[in-house]
Amino acid sequence: MEDSAAVAGLLWDRWLPANVRALVSGVLPDGEADGRRLAVWLAGVHDIGKATPAFACQVDQLADVMRGLGLEMRTRRQFGPDRRLAPHGLAGQVLLGQWLEERHGWTGRQSGQFAVVVGGHHGVPPDHGQLKALQDRPHLLRTPGPSRGVWQRVQEELLEACAEEFGVAGRLGVWRAVKLPQPVQVLLSALVIVADWIASNPDLFPYFPQAAGRTSAERVAAAWRGLDLPEPWRAQLPPEDVGELFGGRFGLPPGAVVRPVQEAAVRLARGMSAPGLLVIEAPMGEGKTEAALAAAEVFAARSGAGGVFFALPTMATGNAMFPRLLDWLKRIPAGGGTRISALLAHSKAALNEAYADLMRGSAQRITAVAVDEEERVWRPREDRRAAPAEVVAHAWLRGRKKAMLSSFVVGTVDQLLFAGLKSRHLALRHLAVAGKVVVIDEAHAYDTYMSAYLDRVLSWLGAYRVPVVVLSATLPAGRRRQMAEAYAGAEGGAAGEGFDVVGRSDAYPLLTAVAPGGTAVVESPRAAARGAEVRLERLDDDFGVLAGRLAVELAGGGCALVVRNTVRRVLETARVLRERFGEDAVTVAHSCFIDVDRAANDAALLSRFGPPDKSQGRPAGPHIVVASQVAEQSLDVDFDLLVSDLCPVDLLLQRMGRLHRHTRGTGQAQRPARLRAARCLVTGVDWTGQVPLPVRGSVAVYGAHGLLRSAAVLLEHLDGRPVRLPQDISPLVQAAYGDGPVGPAGWAEAMGQALRRHEEHRKDQAERAGVFRLDAVGRPGRALIGWVAAGAGDADDTRTGRAQVRDSRESLEVVVVQRRPDGSLATVDWIAPGKAGLELPMDRPPSPRAARTAASCGLRLPSQFSSAEVMDRAIAALEELYVPAWQVKESHWLAGQLILALDADCQTRLAGFRLRYSPLDGLEVTCA
Repeated sequence: MEDSAAVAGLLWDRWLPANVRALVSGVLPDGEADGRRLAVWLAGVHDIGKATPAFACQVDQLADVMRGLGLEMRTRRQFGPDRRLAPHGLAGQVLLGQWLEERHGWTGRQSGQFAVVVGGHHGVPPDHGQLKALQDRPHLLRTPGPSRGVWQRVQEELLEACAEEFGVAGRLGVWRAVKLPQPVQVLLSALVIVADWIASNPDLFPYFPQAAGRTSAERVAAAWRGLDLPEPWRAQLPPEDVGELFGGRFGLPPGAVVRPVQEAAVRLARGMSAPGLLVIEAPMGEGKTEAALAAAEVFAARSGAGGVFFALPTMATGNAMFPRLLDWLKRIPAGGGTRISALLAHSKAALNEAYADLMRGSAQRITAVAVDEEERVWRPREDRRAAPAEVVAHAWLRGRKKAMLSSFVVGTVDQLLFAGLKSRHLALRHLAVAGKVVVIDEAHAYDTYMSAYLDRVLSWLGAYRVPVVVLSATLPAGRRRQMAEAYAGAEGGAAGEGFDVVGRSDAYPLLTAVAPGGTAVVESPRAAARGAEVRLERLDDDFGVLAGRLAVELAGGGCALVVRNTVRRVLETARVLRERFGEDAVTVAHSCFIDVDRAANDAALLSRFGPPDKSQGRPAGPHIVVASQVAEQSLDVDFDLLVSDLCPVDLLLQRMGRLHRHTRGTGQAQRPARLRAARCLVTGVDWTGQVPLPVRGSVAVYGAHGLLRSAAVLLEHLDGRPVRLPQDISPLVQAAYGDGPVGPAGWAEAMGQALRRHEEHRKDQAERAGVFRLDAVGRPGRALIGWVAAGAGDADDTRTGRAQVRDSRESLEVVVVQRRPDGSLATVDWIAPGKAGLELPMDRPPSPRAARTAASCGLRLPSQFSSAEVMDRAIAALEELYVPAWQVKESHWLAGQLILALDADCQTRLAGFRLRYSPLDGLEVTCA
């Protein structure tokens, strides 16, 4: 109890960001002093539930000593299953509540909001049913008969001693009138959990007699030095001159001009009544990422936030962002000797070279605390891993429950959405985001299901007064308003006219700002990027027609991008085009490559088709890249011609951002003469009928409603009027996603049917999202009892965890290896020399180099393996390659991984499917 209290005090003084301390202290009469007292006291009394018969009976020798002192109790066996109804956290909540009510005159409502912190210190606040079950069995808390009074005196003496020792005895009368907001209860719960884990670490706090020669103060001081947690970032308000700010933070060359969007973002961040939500909508190439980081620095300085969390849609975009964050961190001012913790937060982070380099620079080794989990051997049917490969820059901040507590985090948006999922140790996730500025990138990419979680998270972030920056190419006006209202706590139609401007504006670029509890303001700076016109044309959905058209367009050379909506169409298209243009003239890019190949593919695309001053070896042509949606975002690539399957209009505009992205000579003179005007050929549709008929694969991905409305708003452009960028971006998106009628009268029946299916789908998504979604913030003083009741268990970056916050079925991820003719296993043979063909022995852990190389060959199997029946068959087959020797901590790269072995021809069979892998084409799946 003493150790936990002391650690809590140190965490408060040296580790908690200023904004978290301010939020807790702001509701208490004596401010910061009361905040610290309360945190220390709750950490000190958190284990009071161990002073009960139900807990003390577990060790017979110790229980006998207690019986000899008058503390009678049944044996563990005599208690039977009832003992499980009194876990010590729950028992502590009841005892603390009774003490506050009986000794200090508190009501049950007053005591519950404080005592629930004790009840939830193992990750799940108790619910009303658990409390009643324990209250109905008082013998679990105090043995009936003469011993009952002895038990009560011991419990009360401990509580009285803690109140005196930790300085709250004279404050309890004043605190009776306090109504703790639920966000404050959550933060206190998380702080107690962290303090408990640190104080429970025997490497930091050795058991007696090893520590017999030290005083309590010496024990705590030694432990804190050994832990050596980095202190939070303390941002200083950056220079008011935005040119100086951007030049210093992003290495701009002398004379570089800050873009209007960037300047407006910083100005709004400085000028808001309080740091809040800032939504930046701007076209590609406007420097939104830099604007977000600059605004984050201003927000952090104004709010006291101690770090930044940058949430991105995919692991690939997270990997690309992490080095940029590290470069920015090197440039922000910091005091001498200041250390900051950084993390790449996704399941394959340790394979990222920038992150691995960061880890290699840290030599500190501390045994991680896992007091609530038991060691067990992983089996292939389980989703969890016994020895995960994920590591963080600071050794104690390790693992799925603590890693997000690092000060600077780049990760997938799932890590943010998990904060809206009822799950174990949710309080830790809330503490992790409450102390940061949160940046959410590519916000237009989230469907109704994910948006339901995002809006709930935004409502909690607003309650925590967390500054948030949202980045998007463009948002539907209704979606923009929903996000602003959620953050401001104005959901459910109560926002009124204060948010009408957000829902009406079709200006572009557009910045929207709203302070917590406030109303929104909008600003529309001009776009800095040069304007462009793109001519759209219909193209019949026929592979032969496509090949013939590309032969005409590329006759004088040039590079074309063909974007398909499914991997199957990518591979079918590439096959036909290679027959026409040759193997070397066609490149394939999609998501079904092993990780190391996909990273190499992205690097090759950037090298060949990137900005003129950075790319090398751009083909003179003809050359065609056939890609899936991976080409839509985060790749700075530039093509002379675009062919795209019909898709929702905002995504089509994203794809157009890869067309004539950069200037190549005056008037694009360095492009082939035929391709100097930007053109996009729209296919994937039967254009011959009265109503366009998208191909089945596109309907399966996007739904007929979104595709038909996209086609409808594009009609005038398909008929000749160019799309003007960026002027037409917002009007097109608002029309496509609005409620008004679009398209010819002859389309009305088909569009009406599509709309009804779409609305049914959205309703189903919203209902399913609500099953495990966290409730809205409750009124101040309402205890967190049942806060995560009926939740989803643990939430983490696994196939099950991701499926909980995305509207997707579970997917299987495997590590791809090759089986040699003699039956032994090795790393795949086509990757870089020195990594290919490394032995993977099955009777012992592989060498670290071989294991890491194998782990870098991860592959997510496509949707054919996502149905329950097929997944069960696949896992049963993969179990045949379960290697016990790899399920140990010495083999952390491969422990807990599913292994898929290809033969020498890169083929295998799995669950009724034939799998063929090619370094050029990735994975192809056909029925066996």
